[in-house]
Formats: sequence, structure tokens, C-alpha cells
Amino acid sequence: MIRVAAVGDIHMGPDSEGLLRPAFDTLPDCADLLLLAGDLTRHGTPEEARVVAREVRDLPVPVVAVLGNHDHHDEQPEKVTAVLRDAGVTVLEGEATVVECAGGRLGIAGTKGFGGGFVGRSAGEFGEPVMKEFVRTTRRSADSLHAALKELGEKGCTARVALTHFSPVADTLAGEPPEIHPFLGSYLLAEAIDTAGADLAVHGHAHLGSEHGMTAGGVRVRNVAQPVIRRAFNVYQLGAD
Repeated sequence: MIRVAAVGDIHMGPDSEGLLRPAFDTLPDCADLLLLAGDLTRHGTPEEARVVAREVRDLPVPVVAVLGNHDHHDEQPEKVTAVLRDAGVTVLEGEATVVECAGGRLGIAGTKGFGGGFVGRSAGEFGEPVMKEFVRTTRRSADSLHAALKELGEKGCTARVALTHFSPVADTLAGEPPEIHPFLGSYLLAEAIDTAGADLAVHGHAHLGSEHGMTAGGVRVRNVAQPVIRRAFNVYQLGAD
């Protein structure tokens, strides 16, 4: 059995220094690793990223993260990523990593993702160049997620997790205004997960959404945005009966 702790949308800043560290220090008792599902900062500044870094530095479990839209706001995602990596965090964007756990080898494929909507109510690559680029941005993200998951499948991992910020399904958006669903995720991410294969998909972003969902292919989806789970992290078990 592999125990996966996950949380997103912690939106840390200077005034939240040390808020989560006491809970994170308990991770070895209940989890094999920690996944951070984006929106780790409020405005994407290096200063805010350093607050996050101090929160997770030298934790006794591996930490794997993707960035969210807030982490891009100040247009310095490379600096935010560098600060987190310096603290020992594995930050993924269209990439994969493998974590050796007591219960086996866990593969994590991560990307921020993007919007576009869901089957029957989604945007298409048609019309103005800016609209085409909007959808192509999501498609490129989904393609990179697919490639990363497929790579992990070839490595013989015990289990695979898809880590994104934007949602792959509409299920976990229940509670959010339907008008903003196209800006909260895309079915293209779910297609990538189903065609490449995964045991769990974890995302954030939808603060008013719900925790539980599933792709059309039967992959469990969990919205771990902190306003949804209302705690420092949730733990999910893989490989258990």
C-alpha cells in the first residue's frame, strides 16, 4: 500500500509563515510523500515562494508539486520553481518522477493544465488566433501529461498518479458556478489520463468544488484544494483492497 498526502491552493504569503509546518511534520506517521497541486502562492512572487519553501524544507517525506495560475501571476514561474527546487521540492511541468515507497514505486506525472471546458460544453481550435492558442495551450499540456504517464507505465511503477492544478473532470467542480467551468479545467486532461493510464488524479483550483470525481475511464479524481478538504492535507491509499 502507498499512502499519498495531497493538498492544493494553500496560497501562502508572509503572514502565513509556519501555518502548515506543524501538520506537515506529522506526515511520516501517515503518508509516504506529499503532493502539492498548485496555487502555492498568492501572486507568484519569489518572496511568497520562499515562504512555501520554508514550510516544506527538510520534510522527512518527498514533496512533489506543480504550479497553479496564481504562481504564474507575477510572470516569474521560473523563479518560483527555482526557489521550491532549492528547498528540495520536485516541481513538474509535463514531466514525470518516481518515488520509492515502502509499498512500491510510485510514479507521478505532473502539469499545471489549463481551461477549455468539458465534453458538450468545450472550446475548440476555431476562430481568432487568441482563441486557438487558448485551446492549444491546454492540448499541449494534456499531451505532455499523456507522455509523462506513458513513460511511467514503461518503467513498471506499482501505481501512477496524475498531478495537475486545473481539473480533468466536471464532477469535482460541483458547487462552482457553471459559467466558469471552462476556466477551471478541460476534458483533454481526462483523455490524457484515460488513454495513458493512472490510478489516481489529483488537482486543485476549484475552491467551491467537491472532492470526489471520476474520469470516463474509471480513474479516481480528487480535488484537494484546501478550501474543499478544509485541512492541511488529505491522504489517499493506493494498492489497498
